[in-house]
Amino acid sequence: MATVEIKVPSPGESITEVRIAQWLVKDGDTVEKDQVIAEIDSDKATLELLAEAEGRISLKAEADATVTVGDVVASIDTSVKAEKKAEAPKEEKKAAPAKEEKKEAAPAKAPVAEASSKSASPVAKALMAEKGIPADKVKGSGPNGRVMKSDVEAYIAGGVEADGSLMNGWGGTRDSKRTKMTSLRSTVAKRLVSVKNQTAMLTTFNEVDMSAVMALRNKYKDNFKEAKGVNLGFMSFFTKAVTEALRLFPGVNAQIDGEEIVSFDYADIGIAVSSPKGLMVPVLRNAERMSLAEIESNIKALAIKARDGKLTIADMTGGTFTITNGGVFGSMMSTPIINPPQSAILGMHNIVERPVAVNGQVVIRPMMYLALSYDHRIIDGKDSVGFLVKVKEMIEDPARMVFGGKDPGAVLLGL
Repeated sequence: MATVEIKVPSPGESITEVRIAQWLVKDGDTVEKDQVIAEIDSDKATLELLAEAEGRISLKAEADATVTVGDVVASIDTSVKAEKKAEAPKEEKKAAPAKEEKKEAAPAKAPVAEASSKSASPVAKALMAEKGIPADKVKGSGPNGRVMKSDVEAYIAGGVEADGSLMNGWGGTRDSKRTKMTSLRSTVAKRLVSVKNQTAMLTTFNEVDMSAVMALRNKYKDNFKEAKGVNLGFMSFFTKAVTEALRLFPGVNAQIDGEEIVSFDYADIGIAVSSPKGLMVPVLRNAERMSLAEIESNIKALAIKARDGKLTIADMTGGTFTITNGGVFGSMMSTPIINPPQSAILGMHNIVERPVAVNGQVVIRPMMYLALSYDHRIIDGKDSVGFLVKVKEMIEDPARMVFGGKDPGAVLLGL
């Protein structure tokens, strides 16, 4: 009997322990090569564990158990492979008579739902059954289109109406449930508390008139999408404005390392994106060199990876500055928390039409509040306010982004 051992892979440098979030197969199941058999939580990301061979699997660790990198958590008896392949064709040949072909003509939707249900993981099936979600409604991101738990969670997060079960609210019982915190959530909690305890965090606010950017976007968005293949959103304008402001105020782009200040000649911008597993912050490397189209394209790719649970530790490692957009959830104003070891984070909020005074007249303009949280140990109030004002100026006059934060007229006149 040939046996293949499945060991816990290393999620990344310095990580020695992980938690088996869930097994996607049962003990004794027959699995295919490269089939996803488990989800593993580490301090920084959730990873998938794949079957390294085809055969009957034997589980060596319980779900929710904490294991060490390199531990054997399952084994596969590859001798089962030949038996499985020998039996499959016989059953397929017997199931071929014309009777079933006639029956299939009437219920056209049944085979689709059945196929989707069979290609879903056990956890995904249970969640769909609990929420009353039809099996053919969820698109799978796993191998061969397999529906994973993260796919169902993403579908629910998208605002699904499923037989009223999601919209009824409370269950009307006095039950409660305890769930162990994931390694990722636990690490995030510790980091956020450490930021409050170990930094001198302050937040400064400003507001920005979005009229110019909105007019520019409305004028060119169709041509932009046709030429570049991506939608033109507000995040690319803010990312570009931030990189220009960081160039003018390099201290906001610096970090404290022990008794030293580390300065960077580049801007690696973390973009906070929502995923079924919580808030993730993938990084745009050298964002200062990117065009608006490149920024949009990269943000889209990272958002898709986050939604599908495919973000790697490398995607989220590093970063010199972070942008978070609470406005997509309806937030009017908030104080974002610094993403350590960075020294500052910019918070965007929702756009609301408000009366403002312009040249002595009260007019209605689309306004957004901006918030910059920063570590006062390294960034002075003057620099934090100056940085935020520069971002405001470039958003209100987008041409400044092209001219490195300077007034276009002054550049033209050589002033």
